[in-house]
Amino acid sequence: MMVWGREMMEGPMGRGRRLWSLCAALLASLVLAPVCRAQLVPARTYYGKDRPIPMTVTIPPGMEGEAEIHLLSAGPTGSIAARPAPVTPGLVNLATLFPDLWTTTQPRVLYAQLVVGEKKVGPAVVLQPMLTPPYAATVDGGGNPRFPNETTRQKVYSGIRAYTDKHVVLETNHGEIELAMRPDAAPNTVWNFLQLVEGGFYTDVIFHRVVAADARGDAFVIQTGDPTGTGTGGPGYYIDLEPSTLPHGFGVVSMARTSDPNTGGSQIFICLSRAGTAMLDGKYTAFAQTVRGGEVIHAIASVKVQAGDRPLEPAPRILSARVIDAPPRGEGPAPLPEPGTGPITR
Repeated sequence: MMVWGREMMEGPMGRGRRLWSLCAALLASLVLAPVCRAQLVPARTYYGKDRPIPMTVTIPPGMEGEAEIHLLSAGPTGSIAARPAPVTPGLVNLATLFPDLWTTTQPRVLYAQLVVGEKKVGPAVVLQPMLTPPYAATVDGGGNPRFPNETTRQKVYSGIRAYTDKHVVLETNHGEIELAMRPDAAPNTVWNFLQLVEGGFYTDVIFHRVVAADARGDAFVIQTGDPTGTGTGGPGYYIDLEPSTLPHGFGVVSMARTSDPNTGGSQIFICLSRAGTAMLDGKYTAFAQTVRGGEVIHAIASVKVQAGDRPLEPAPRILSARVIDAPPRGEGPAPLPEPGTGPITR
């Protein structure tokens, strides 16, 4: 996706006020961050294939009933993918409870959810198979990535990456936007994004591109993730394009890139409508969905812009970003619905 323009300079007073607001936002995020609710906790992040998968089970005080771990699919209903396994507090081995994790010929993202007395407890643990990824070696004339070696390339299942399911909260100067991750659609892109958020990358980063309406008049995208504010910066590395199964639409978050499909990094865009972004399916990696803050997205999309779709100063910006525990699998707020078609009114 193309970006234009450069960030305007600020005077010393403006910089001082902005620094103070950033510090205040960071302090608030630390004070108000919810206490970790994880009741099923992986012993580590990476597990090699055919090895034990140790995790710790903690039953919250006062809860009664049989404790089980449910292995859930990645669909919206979180259907059970295997027979639930009874557990007791303490150390358990997921590889023993669910031997299919290593024997399956079709590894996929699953969620391990603790259930006590038929009540889901704490966030699930994401179980991402470590698979040889596809590689978009070429792009056709329509900008569609091509994976020419996928039919003959050996695909290796090396193990599992396990981590507590997370949401991301973007604290902007227009309010908060909460994002639910979709590792089932683009697991490596989700992992990259979470690492950047946890490392503080998205601190004081402007939305450098706002396209309230494309050439057809459909609401398009708001774009951010470049610390330089020019639209050409990033984290100092690239990640390869992942063929995502998540359709673009209102509130969907996708990875920006250049004409080379394998130039993702930190720049992301939030879609403003399905009508305006459907043609991005298969060309860009969609990896998250907005579950709270639709009015904030609209507020950012409504700012006045100059040439190149660059917002006028003061530009909307992310003050800080943080990860929080996701709700139990299948619970919590649903992705925001499509609000309708047409441009965002300024």
